[in-house]
Amino acid sequence: MSEQENTPPRSTMLSGIRVLDMATLAAAPLAATYLGEFGADVIKVEQPQGGDAIRGWGVQRNGIGLMWKSVGRNKRSVTIDLRTDDGQKLLRELATQCDVVIANTRPLTLRKWGLDYEQLRQVNPKLVMLHITGFGLEGPKAPRPGFGTLGEAMSGFAHLTGEADGPPTLPAFMLADGVASLNAAYAVMMALYHRDVHGADGQLIDINLIDPLARLVEQSLLTYDQTGEIPRRAGNKWDISAPRNTYRTSDDKWLALSASAPTIAMRVFRAIGREDLVEHNDFADPQRRLARATEVDSIVAAWVSARTLDEAMRVFEDAEIAAAPVYDITDLIDDEQMKARGVFVRIDDDDLDSMLVQAPVPRFSGSEGIVDSLGPALGAHTDDVLAEVLGMDAASIADLHARNIV
Repeated sequence: MSEQENTPPRSTMLSGIRVLDMATLAAAPLAATYLGEFGADVIKVEQPQGGDAIRGWGVQRNGIGLMWKSVGRNKRSVTIDLRTDDGQKLLRELATQCDVVIANTRPLTLRKWGLDYEQLRQVNPKLVMLHITGFGLEGPKAPRPGFGTLGEAMSGFAHLTGEADGPPTLPAFMLADGVASLNAAYAVMMALYHRDVHGADGQLIDINLIDPLARLVEQSLLTYDQTGEIPRRAGNKWDISAPRNTYRTSDDKWLALSASAPTIAMRVFRAIGREDLVEHNDFADPQRRLARATEVDSIVAAWVSARTLDEAMRVFEDAEIAAAPVYDITDLIDDEQMKARGVFVRIDDDDLDSMLVQAPVPRFSGSEGIVDSLGPALGAHTDDVLAEVLGMDAASIADLHARNIV
């Protein structure tokens, strides 16, 4: 069988679903991106002046935002001035032809524009609306603006991250936005299922940048509720597993090791020549081992430090121990596992010639995610979408351009 015959067909799993992405920056537009990777028609609505702020965010090449190119993949860009009455009317008309509207504008602003869920559902009862904000749509902080950094701080993540004697540490990537976007994408799919399978109307999905990340650090909540203890920073260690850390090798590289399962901890001790620890109750018993976690960590660190990364990894892999090199981006791209799975794909682009991006993450046996194109030029598809979706003629579209509505 040829390689082409082995490749699942390009995804049409969400074919027929139309998404209106009127959000900016990261979390909400990312949710739209995930839907577009599996066949949804994503119409990206941007302000005519400047567009989505993510176009100018982060690293640029020749004035082109690299993150925009990935987040804007598979989307059609339409410009509409939502600060005008005619622009708001045009958006409502588009909403009547869409299954999903995605927004992250502050609630008061959306209500003032007539584009909040209560007003959009009047023109399209089957509409699913995803609204991602910093703090959510209810509560005393609801009107406040918010970015992912606030979610990383308030969720408890930053409090737990960093060395014990160091400051709370923020991630060097959009963690809160990313986690929120994943929650948002599956929430949209549940709402669509509920609508289409059970015959229900659409509904409003309210997601903020704090709750999704707080769910991932729920161990702190459970611990505090049941024991009264407030978990503290401990660097790369974790008080439920030992050994667990990053370890420097003799060639000044790093590996990470986790012995969350008791059997793995015993394999580690045997692999490093410490069979005596396997027979010692203070190290063989999981809870008693945690009480001596610092000692365990020092033993493993000393063994690793006497070997190169390749030497240490060879021993750990042979012993089926959960260990891995700490990669930088060049290591990740070159890894044989990543290559075998086709994790990164190079996409042709009018602005950058081509760019290497991550392929869609979920793998299905009967279909394959799409990266047909990278983020388009601002307003590149305005005329096409207005004609196709709303049936507008050339003269009407020209009038909108003349009045700077689009």
